[in-house]
Amino acid sequence: EEAAQLDWKHQVLTQTLQRIGAVEHAVQPVLAPKDGLGYRNRALIPLRRADNGSLRAGYFRRGSHRIVNLNHCPVVDPRLDALIEPLKADLDASGLPADHDLSSGDALRHLGLRIGHHTGEILITVVSSTPFPALNRLADGWLERWPQVRGVTLNLQPRRTNLVLGSETHQLAGESSIAEQFCELTLELATTTFFQINTPQAERVVDRIGDWLMDQRPQGRVIDAYCGIGTISLPLARRGLQVFGIEINPDSIDQARGNAARNELDDCTAFVAGDVAALLRAELPNCGALVLDPPRRGLDASVVDAIRETPPQLLVYLSCDVATQSRDLKRLLAPEGCYALEQLQPIDFFPQTTHLENLALLKRVSF
Repeated sequence: EEAAQLDWKHQVLTQTLQRIGAVEHAVQPVLAPKDGLGYRNRALIPLRRADNGSLRAGYFRRGSHRIVNLNHCPVVDPRLDALIEPLKADLDASGLPADHDLSSGDALRHLGLRIGHHTGEILITVVSSTPFPALNRLADGWLERWPQVRGVTLNLQPRRTNLVLGSETHQLAGESSIAEQFCELTLELATTTFFQINTPQAERVVDRIGDWLMDQRPQGRVIDAYCGIGTISLPLARRGLQVFGIEINPDSIDQARGNAARNELDDCTAFVAGDVAALLRAELPNCGALVLDPPRRGLDASVVDAIRETPPQLLVYLSCDVATQSRDLKRLLAPEGCYALEQLQPIDFFPQTTHLENLALLKRVSF
């Protein structure tokens, strides 16, 4: 079954690249994870009380906001999965209102779980429209009950929106973040930190990027666009590359700087918050290689224009949506652009789903 999944994903990737990007290039076999289950290091589970008052927790039925009630999830890390049922029971017994849609006043909205894959440290988060004093008592009990739980936080999301997490997070018990080992570095992960869901697969991707850049030895520093908390920047810096990370989210930049200092890499990595296109226009003249890891919508046209105006020698593009990547590659590759494809490496981060990450390695063509 897993082999069939990988074959199907490989076919979809190849066809999408050809159809949207007119890309005719050999695609490497999909890098498959060691285990197709239990890989998710994070879960955000909607909550709602049923008409009979019992608490329902689970994911939405396709095409609806109706919760499929569950006590276990096979793709969640088993160490987190073991907590779902008892946490749900405690929240149910608390009598607190629960409604992910906030259709009838203040309520609990989601249960969040995060684990350091390598450290085993766990962070529990309750997402609510408002603080409920009963949550403090529950949090103290959870911290005492499970030694692996480092902290419990409350994230406030009072807005009726599809954004699960709000901007305000409070510490209820223990620590407000957990530590994770990633590519032999220590990273700090908080409630709202963006971090790849499948830690071992993310490490394989970052190692592949690092190997390629070290082999090519770019002249000048490496720019890591959409750098987040430094997941790619810091391992590259650890290899001795001069890395400049850019990201529009100032909170992520603060975390990246903290992670650089934590790993004593602050001398060889710089992080700046701001508009990616504007920063690229300023920094690309001094750049030997550019690493791109954009959100699902891909690259804004202004970013592609900035790259085309001052193309670095090497370009690495990691994508979580092959359709938008194909669109962008069409503009970056010759003859419209000035790059040639060196390698296409798909990576399966999300077994049992239709999603596939793809790593494109490009080199500037000399005319």
